[in-house]
Amino acid sequence: MKVKIIILFCFFSIRCLGQQQLELFFDFNKDFPNEKSILDYNEWIAQHKDIEITKMLGYCDSIDTKEYNKKLAERRIYSVQNLLEKSGLKINKDLQRIAFGKEFKQSKVQAENRKVTIFYNEIKPPIRSELTDKILNSKVGETVKLPNIYFFNNSARIVPKSGPTLLELLCIMEENPKLKIEIQGHICCQKVFDYNDVSVARARAIYMYLIRNKIDKKRMTFKGYGTSRPIHPIPEKTHEEEDDNRRVEIMILEK
Repeated sequence: MKVKIIILFCFFSIRCLGQQQLELFFDFNKDFPNEKSILDYNEWIAQHKDIEITKMLGYCDSIDTKEYNKKLAERRIYSVQNLLEKSGLKINKDLQRIAFGKEFKQSKVQAENRKVTIFYNEIKPPIRSELTDKILNSKVGETVKLPNIYFFNNSARIVPKSGPTLLELLCIMEENPKLKIEIQGHICCQKVFDYNDVSVARARAIYMYLIRNKIDKKRMTFKGYGTSRPIHPIPEKTHEEEDDNRRVEIMILEK
């Protein structure tokens, strides 16, 4: 289940897809779209540049044998694919091509059976989160706080509700293979400098999470800073100030 969640999260951080379709029609016994369909195609292509073709279905009318019609349907599919490629459209590497001879529900109007149906996905711009934007827009040497990272009291055990941020950080590391980071742990509330090394252990917990999920350890280091770099003076006045001081940050080492 864990792997499925990671894949889903990363997928939707890259792009959003919505499947649609287009039909092109052919004259009798021809394997290139007829004149009207070419006009429709040209109008369609002008408005659909950022798409990916995922499936193509080829059909024939009921005249001639099933075997002949299936070969003609196959030629129609490849003819349309060639047209799409010349237009510069992206073809999915696992493109499905299915040709029908007579084994489909045919229209009583024969001309409506001579067609190729194109299935495609519109590729919308990536939706990036605030954390992704901060990390990718940061310069080498700058630090970014990881939001909503929580630990059990005085330990390095990560609280389950920290999961979404961990998944997002993992996706960022996977999608940006040149990115190298230092994971920095901080604690709150103590004037004595982290004598139990909790800040080190917490930074290491994030580091180990990424390693367990196949991020190269050469791309990461970790370090604990105890209470040496508080955002608010210690002792803190509110729980919010404690949370700000009790944090994990990443510093950009290389991009």
